[in-house]
Formats: sequence, structure tokens, C-alpha cells
Amino acid sequence: MQVPTRHSESHRSGRVGWLRAAVLGANDGIVSVSGLVVGVAASGAPHSAVLMSGIAGIVAGAMSMAAGEYVSVQSQADTENADLAIERRELDTQPQYELNELTHIYVRRGLEPELARRVAEQLTAHDALAAHARDELGITDTLRARPVQAALTSAAAFTSGALLPLAAVLLSPPESVQSVTIVVTLAALFVSGALAARAGGAPLLRGAVRVAFWGALAMAASSLVGRLFDVAV
Repeated sequence: MQVPTRHSESHRSGRVGWLRAAVLGANDGIVSVSGLVVGVAASGAPHSAVLMSGIAGIVAGAMSMAAGEYVSVQSQADTENADLAIERRELDTQPQYELNELTHIYVRRGLEPELARRVAEQLTAHDALAAHARDELGITDTLRARPVQAALTSAAAFTSGALLPLAAVLLSPPESVQSVTIVVTLAALFVSGALAARAGGAPLLRGAVRVAFWGALAMAASSLVGRLFDVAV
């Protein structure tokens, strides 16, 4: 029997690892640094202090995002590797039990017992560990934890997002830093939310509005704190 040729498909699930890190990093960069410079500007600090706070925020934030994402995703990877080690050991010591386990999985998914057995035997002969990883543990190559990729993506995305409010501080007159940064940040968050929604297959407007809402809330809170601790002399 001729095996049908696989047709070309484009699914979004393969993007989930780097997309989550990129969206989180970019939005965090925009919101964190804009909130920081808006708060410092609202306190009455000089323009140079506002600028330096933005630069410090970018450096600290990018390192924090990279470290946090790496540790988080590495923990997931450690769990996956531990589970795979258990499966590998059980396949070596209890191959028949593991074959029966795989058969029962396919029966629960709707296959006839005889067919489920044949499928389990063929997949075990081809790559037993991969079959158990996929069908018993839910671990696939597409969704495997990749800590280094996640860390680098988060740091790069944070920096890219944070450069927007920093550019607003650099290019705006000192007396207009706060208002210009707010406008630039909201516009950037609308675009970021829309792009993330498009990449993930969600409605554009909903994605843009929810991201911009939380960014506006963060800047409002930062501005209030800055005004409460007015340092103008």
C-alpha cells in the first residue's frame, strides 16, 4: 500500500516556546522601563537622572529576564529528563510491562485492542522511548523545554521593548518626558499586543487592548509613586 505524501501544514504550536518568552520579554521591557522613567520623571528628578534610570532598568531587567527564564525553563527540562530516565530504565528492566502500558494507552484513545497491540509493537520496535515520551508523558520535540533559547529570547525581547521608552526619553524635551513616554509606550504596547495575537492566532484588537491596559495601569501607579516622593529642589 502506498503511503500518502504528507501535505504542507502550518501550525502555531511550534512557536509556543519562543513566542511566550518573546512576548513576555518585550512587554516587560516596555512596561518596566516606561514605568521606571515615568515614575522618576514625575518625582521631579532632572532629565539626566531619568535617562540613567532607564539605562539601568534595561541592563538589570534584561539580566533578570534571562536568568529567571533560564531557571524556570531549566526546571521544566530537569523534570522532563528525570521522567525520561525513569522510562528508559523501565524499558530496560520491564519491556513487556511497558509494551502493555503503551497498548492500554492506545485502547483508551479508541483503537481496537488487536490494532492497539500492533501499533504499540511497531512503535516500540521503531523507537520505544520516543513512543512513551510522546504518548505516556506528553513530551514532544515541538514542546520540549529549551532553557538557553528561552533565556536569550527573553533578554533580547526585553531589550528591544525597553529601547522604545528610552528613545522617548532621549528625543523628547525635558519638560515633556513623562507625556511623550506615556504616548510612545501605549502605542508600542498596542502594536506588541496585536503582533503577539496575530502570531498566536488570537483576535488582534483583544490582544492589543489587554496589553495596553496593563501597561497604562503600571505607568499610572509609577507616576503616583513618583509624585508622592517628589524630589524636586
